[in-house]
Parts: sequence; structure tokens; C-alpha cells
Amino acid sequence: MSETFRALRLSKNDDGTQNDIVSLTYADLMDGDVTINVSHSTVNYKDGLALSGSPAVARVSPLVPGIDFAGTVESSSHADYQAGDEVILNGWGVGEVHHGGYAQKARVNGDWLVNRPGAISAARAMAIGTAGYTAMLCVMAIEEGVAPDAGEILVTGAAGGVGSVAITLLSKLGYQAVASTGRLEETDYLTSLGASRVIDRATLSEAGRPLDRENWAGVVDAVGSHTLANALSQTKYGGTVAACGLAQGPDLPATVMPFILRGVTLRGIDSVMAPKALREKAWARLAQDLDLGKLDAMSKNHGLEDVVGLGEQILAGQVRGRVIIDVNA
Repeated sequence: MSETFRALRLSKNDDGTQNDIVSLTYADLMDGDVTINVSHSTVNYKDGLALSGSPAVARVSPLVPGIDFAGTVESSSHADYQAGDEVILNGWGVGEVHHGGYAQKARVNGDWLVNRPGAISAARAMAIGTAGYTAMLCVMAIEEGVAPDAGEILVTGAAGGVGSVAITLLSKLGYQAVASTGRLEETDYLTSLGASRVIDRATLSEAGRPLDRENWAGVVDAVGSHTLANALSQTKYGGTVAACGLAQGPDLPATVMPFILRGVTLRGIDSVMAPKALREKAWARLAQDLDLGKLDAMSKNHGLEDVVGLGEQILAGQVRGRVIIDVNA
């Protein structure tokens, strides 16, 4: 096949990293048993790292970044998919070691796909993206051990993608979500999503006590480092902390005291390699429990040409909520 399609291609050379909008052919796609006509993607924090050339994320060159996409199956030799199926992909090394979602075509292993719920359009699926799907995994972890009446749930990095969706979900499910942010000018935005109150992240971002006052029944943390350590030290007896990010850093300057004196559970949330059954459960819950009106309110639409700039903005903490990339715009 000789048909060409548009893609954003990242290349590394001795002078650094270069991102260009280019025309590719089917021969440029990587191995896989399902070929997809991609309609939408998104920009997550990890995408920002990839676009910057971070060797921890963008591990091959040239590479089509984009760890998420939604689209329609064009052709398939995989038993579970056939032409016309509407699908979503999140993670699995796509946009890191395998060409990803910033292109009009993708070819991947069908085991990496999930069927898109009918209640969620392709654009909304990418408004959710890995950030929102990760938020759902965090909320599901908290639900296992923390009831809505147990107390407040802290959400760190609240104005970002994971935080925005987590607040929306927690509010819908009857929890009191407390938003921690360094952007207090976003207070009205966060309360509109369902936050019961908003606190300054500075209260959590510096070195704190090994064991502090019990404030939180649970925590959704996308920040790591001192913020996660302080959140753990302030979690109530028997509480659950779901950790899914490292925006402040990958270190954890904490002690075992919250675990052995208060029985706190620290749950690591991995969205990249999560098994298909868990992915399907999370997407079914998103279709059931996410307020799509609030999702629309936190989302903005962009084209492929905007991706590089958005990657820079998300690393600088300047992106609020979620971004939808229409790869055909």
C-alpha cells in the first residue's frame, strides 16, 4: 500500500531532539496484527517528557510519540478485532518504543487494545486518556478500603489531568475531595469539578514529620517526593494512598511509621502494563461514573501542530485539565 498519512515524528541526533510533521506510509508503521485509523489522541505528562527527548520515555528514534489513541480498526488478523471496531489504546510502550497516537494511522498488537464503550465518543475517550484512566484506577483502589463517609480524600496535582478527573469521579461517588494545587487561581475550576475545598500545595511540598496529624481517609497522589511522604504521614488509620505520578520527583523521603503504626496502605498504580481485564473494568466504570459534562468543561481541542507546544506547557505545569488532539484537523 502506498497511501500516505500525516504524523508527528520525533528524531534524535547529535544536535538534540527534533519534532516534525511529516508524511509517512504504511511501510513506516511497526509490527502488529491490527491497523487502526486514528481519529484522536491527547497530551499527558509522559507525552511531554517524550516530546522533550527524555531518554527514559522516548527510547527509540525516529518515533511517533503519543501514548494514547482512539480510532477505528482498518484491518486485523487478531481474533478479537475486525474492521470497523471502535478501539482505545493506553500505554503498553506505545509512544515510547512503538509508534504511537500522533499519526493518522497506527499498527499495534491487538492484545493492547480495548473496545471503546459506546457511551464515550472517541474525542471524549481521549479527553479521558491515560490520565483519566489512571485516575479511575486510583479511585478503584481507594474504594476497596475507604468508604465515602470515612473522611476527606486528598488529591494532589489537582489541576492536572489525573487530578481533575479524580476529583470529578470522587465527587460523583459521594467522597469529599480536597484539591491540593500550586495554582490557587484555579480554585473556582476545581470546585466546579466537585472539590469540597482547595489547599495550597506548599503545605505538603516541603520536608515534614514522619508521622503527622491524621487528616485524610485516602489520597490520590500524582506528585511523589515530599508531597507523597507528607500525605502518607497525614493519612488516617487504615487509609489508602494511591500513588501514580512523580511530578515533584521519584524519591520518597518517608519512614515506615504510617504503615506500622496506622496500618496505612500505599498502592502503586500502574496504567501502562495493567492487564486487559482491569483496563476493561476501568473503562466500564468511566462510562458509568464520569460526569461527561464536567469532562467537556475541563477539556480543550487542538490539532497535531499544537502538540509540541502543549508538551512544553504540560511539563511547566501550565496545562489545566485535559487536552484532545484531533489528528485529522
